[in-house]
Amino acid sequence: MTNRVFASTVFFRLTIAGNDLGAFHTCSGLGAEVEVEQVVEGGNNGFAWQLPSRITWSNITLTRPVTEDTTRVADWLARTVNRVDRKDGEIVALRPDLSPIARWQVQGIVPVRWQGPSFDPASSQPAVETLEVAHEGLRAS
Repeated sequence: MTNRVFASTVFFRLTIAGNDLGAFHTCSGLGAEVEVEQVVEGGNNGFAWQLPSRITWSNITLTRPVTEDTTRVADWLARTVNRVDRKDGEIVALRPDLSPIARWQVQGIVPVRWQGPSFDPASSQPAVETLEVAHEGLRAS
């Protein structure tokens, strides 16, 4: 049995419709929930059928310290405010050397929330921005 050493730092690169929005330090919400409809069959008392129906995709939230890439998000949001078009994109998990670990194709991305940084000279915490997007589905690639 071989021991594997895993890097503790992972970055996430977000690209929407070919527009690279840069690397983020955290990514949460890569998930889905399938609603299940319970159907009972007459004369069958041993179980109820569990039939899948709708799938609900979680919003994806990405955060990072403010960098020069922050203006890329601001530009994308400014273009989107005038006309909200769902665009496909990709999230790539990257090692510290920027080699890819995993990729997710994200369909129908629309912005939900952007939280800009708070600047507090009394705090030693870095200024952080948060981007939240909704989407119509994920596909690992």
